[in-house]
Amino acid sequence: MSNSIFVTGAASGIGRATAELFATRGWRVAVADRDQAGATTVATSLGAAATPFCVDVLDEQGLARSIEAFCGAQGKLTVMFNCAGLVDMRPLVESSLERQFQVLDVNVKGVLNGIHAAMPYLRRNGAGHIVTMSSAAAVYGVPDEAVYSASKFAVRALTEALDIEFEPLGVRVSDVMVAYVNTPMVTAAAVQAKSIELLGVNVEAGQVAETVWQAVHGSKVHWFATTADEEYFRGINAASQDERRALVKSITGY
Repeated sequence: MSNSIFVTGAASGIGRATAELFATRGWRVAVADRDQAGATTVATSLGAAATPFCVDVLDEQGLARSIEAFCGAQGKLTVMFNCAGLVDMRPLVESSLERQFQVLDVNVKGVLNGIHAAMPYLRRNGAGHIVTMSSAAAVYGVPDEAVYSASKFAVRALTEALDIEFEPLGVRVSDVMVAYVNTPMVTAAAVQAKSIELLGVNVEAGQVAETVWQAVHGSKVHWFATTADEEYFRGINAASQDERRALVKSITGY
């Protein structure tokens, strides 16, 4: 049986780039997104290697049915890639509570739903892997993205804990930490954080997809799409609390 990957948020951006990369390297790919037309377009462009699924990551039963349809009731899954996510880039007092809850739901509950639905198939594979999109915002809380940052800290904690929990089950867990990526979620956002102007958008979706590929074939917990992202992670961890706070203020315009 060929290797297989189930990708959420696959109709555009990082999810699409990852689906395309894995398909071109001989993997079976599930192109899952709540955007049915987008998922179908991507899957059609990839040919027989890809199967589209219209599903919202917050629909626990729908996600479970989609993974079962892709794998078969007693089938196996090599990789679950939790890519679907939301961001809100504005001061908290300017963000509606409804939007804050939406970000938390998709970025945290959606990941939990994906892990729960995929685990039976990953365990049967004997060497399954879960990869989730985290962020440089999971290194230190980011102003103008407080709830998004909190959601990615949750992803980081899940990744670190579950990589230990799931090891005896034959399933590795990793995340990908990256700063701003040239995707519609960032570039087409109605409101952009000040840090975008200060730092720029310097990463392409294809670079992140390649990092996902490396994560799937590696053994590290945290993966970085660029050297700059990894240096930021290590620099923050090595700095004092006051130094961390000052640095984050400077790069976010506060």
